[in-house]
Amino acid sequence: PAPTVPPMPHAFAHSAIPATIALLQTKLYVPRPQPNLVERGRLIALLDQGLGSRLTLVSAPPGFGKTTLVSEWVWRTERMVAWVSLDEGDNDLRRFLRYVAAALHRLDQRVGATALGLLQSPQGTPEAVLTTLLNDLLEADTQAVLVLDDYHTIESAEVHEAVLFMLDHLPDECHIILTSRVDPPLPLARLRGRRQLTEVRSGDLRFAPDEAAAFLNAVMGLNLEAADVAALEARTEGWVAGLQLAALSVQNRDDVAGFIQAFTGSHRHVVDYLADEVLHRQPE
Repeated sequence: PAPTVPPMPHAFAHSAIPATIALLQTKLYVPRPQPNLVERGRLIALLDQGLGSRLTLVSAPPGFGKTTLVSEWVWRTERMVAWVSLDEGDNDLRRFLRYVAAALHRLDQRVGATALGLLQSPQGTPEAVLTTLLNDLLEADTQAVLVLDDYHTIESAEVHEAVLFMLDHLPDECHIILTSRVDPPLPLARLRGRRQLTEVRSGDLRFAPDEAAAFLNAVMGLNLEAADVAALEARTEGWVAGLQLAALSVQNRDDVAGFIQAFTGSHRHVVDYLADEVLHRQPE
């Protein structure tokens, strides 16, 4: 007999799922690593170690390189990885489940076929879709990793419940990675207490002095003196986006040292970035 998992929470166990949503296939593609990336071996090793838990949470404000890090890890790992780039539209539980099922099906044709079939039927429910997905993963005996990128765009309680259900009943060989600007409303303390949570946070993602030097000189081609590198690293506190904005501003300047000493958070490029990525995304 096929293995089974417990029923889903009553809150969303009986919603029908019509098949009227077209899938944007590029949401399922892993971003290609950028050329000349700074080697971040310590963080790649941390993600490798995290495979022994159920969930890896990469949580930091904008501009810390969350997606860049995870995509770099995906291109290096031998694990089979399903990727979903989330956006505000995925707060619709039905759409979210379609993308998750499609991503896992692209990964392994043995996984998700039944779930996608259920999505074609008015009788398909979230409970049925997720149960068949989890059963497929168990029967396929695959060491699958599901990456849910930009999870901070999800505000739906139903979607959070679905992700929690997956975490609670995920086969031991499988793993979920979430990237987010804020901590998701999941029982992180419980997962942490059970050693089922690996965390990568802004303190981990900040460029160390040697990484800042490699970025500014080898990647951005600035050939800065050690003192100037140290000053920029200190002023930006290792914030990756801040270093990049500073580097772009330094290029083709005669008085580099003077500019670096004057560089602050009120610089135009920094203000523009914060306005676009932070302030404009806040509610009125």
